Amino acid sequence: MDWGTDLWDQYDIIDKHTQSGLELVEKYVKFVKERTEIEQNYAKQLRNLTKKYNPKRGCREEQECRFSNHQSFLDILNEMNDYAGQRELIAENMMMNICIELTKYLQELKMERKTHLSEAKKAQQSLESTYKQLDSSKKRFEREWREADKAAQYAEKTDQDINATKADVEKAKQQANMRTHIAEECKNDYAAQLQKYNQEQSQFYFSDVPLIFNKLQDMDERRVRKLAQGYVLFSDTERHVMPIIGKCLEGVTKAGTNVNERNDSIALIEQYKSGFERPGDLDFEDYSQGINRASSDSSLGTLGTPKGPLELLGKNRSKPFWLFSKKSKPTVTEDFGHLPPEQRRKRLQQKLDNIGKELQKEVDQSEALEKMKDVYEKNPQMGDPASLSPQINQTAQNMERLRGELNKYESWLTEAGRRGDSMLRRDTLREDALSYRSHSNNNEPYSPDGTHSEEGTPDPSQAIYAEFDDDFEEEEEELAAPIGQCTAMYNFPGASEGTITMQEGEVLSVVEEDKGDGWTRVRRANGNEGYIPTSYVSISISK
Repeated sequence: MDWGTDLWDQYDIIDKHTQSGLELVEKYVKFVKERTEIEQNYAKQLRNLTKKYNPKRGCREEQECRFSNHQSFLDILNEMNDYAGQRELIAENMMMNICIELTKYLQELKMERKTHLSEAKKAQQSLESTYKQLDSSKKRFEREWREADKAAQYAEKTDQDINATKADVEKAKQQANMRTHIAEECKNDYAAQLQKYNQEQSQFYFSDVPLIFNKLQDMDERRVRKLAQGYVLFSDTERHVMPIIGKCLEGVTKAGTNVNERNDSIALIEQYKSGFERPGDLDFEDYSQGINRASSDSSLGTLGTPKGPLELLGKNRSKPFWLFSKKSKPTVTEDFGHLPPEQRRKRLQQKLDNIGKELQKEVDQSEALEKMKDVYEKNPQMGDPASLSPQINQTAQNMERLRGELNKYESWLTEAGRRGDSMLRRDTLREDALSYRSHSNNNEPYSPDGTHSEEGTPDPSQAIYAEFDDDFEEEEEELAAPIGQCTAMYNFPGASEGTITMQEGEVLSVVEEDKGDGWTRVRRANGNEGYIPTSYVSISISK
């Protein structure tokens, strides 16, 4: 079945149908364009959303990315950004493969349809022209035949008229013969025109019109087929990026499963652990006995924690260290001295690693320049060795600078390590002092190893060290001048490294005041120096 055979007389229907098909293509193209605009706007909104919630460089949120829940959120933002890219790709592919292609094909179809309809109109006009010629010849034949019939009747009438002359009869017969001849010619012309018209009409209805209508049918079927492909591309375009979108969604799921609450807690500890000990118990100060404590009034207890939180946070030592109070921001120093010990060591080590990497780069560059210089010296045509001198000198200067920084930070790291070890030793001293004081209050002899001995007599097996703690300055050749005196209120065995024995009532010279760690540096008359618990003595500082 085809249009040329079955719809040969439905030109108007075919005209409207093909026009409706082209309008459907235009409508579908507009639909896809609006869909691409929605996809582009959606992708743009997703990108703006991810940009809004992405942490800026150097902000607190970026520093918290070491925690798995924060990092997973950043992973989700990255996956959503990739997801937005896939939505943009969908819009781009739809625009290229559907809208542009169908628009171009639509223009071709319009031109083809116009051509076919124009051919149909031309064939119609040719047939109408032939029909007009046929009708004209027919009317002429009819008119001439009437005239010939009249002329024949007049000639016959003249011939029967007795009054008519012979000349009149001959003239009437000649006129009748002439009219008859003209009528015969018109008849022949009419017959020829009729034959021509019938041929053209047959050609028109059985050949030209079916051919044109079949071409229009073929064009319309190709339009439908192309439109169907556009329908398929509408889904295939999105289906092709589905695997990548699936990976994006899998990445979001993986980000959720990567969250580890235990590791986050450990990371928080490692990041902010100060290394300080908790404040010790407050001592009872018996003012009824007239105790004069001129230099140690710390509410943390003179045998409390080594110097650290109070001093680093700028707190007044005469006030308690409140855990939840608002802390002032410390001044940042190059040696990271504003940080707690643990964090300071980590930052120093990190700085050393970075300097080491930079130094290795400079060393590699220096070796490469030296090799290049050697090649230039052996092969002058390749280059001038003197041209490398500025770079070699600059590299040497960089290496020297980096080595200086490396030594500087290594010394700070060593110092930070000694302070950490010193804190542990001070905790031991503090525990020994507290234990000894507890035994003293119970009037029990005490020795550091836990055995009992006679009251006031230190264990002779315990050596008295004259060395100072590693985190203090080394002893100078000349002894420092005393800054005051102190009187012992309790016995102290001085059994730990860096301490000195002390008897109740003994007067000692104060060489260094308590720095907040609960220990005072003193000297005997024989020159022996060491540390004693500040709370064990009454101190008087010279003004």
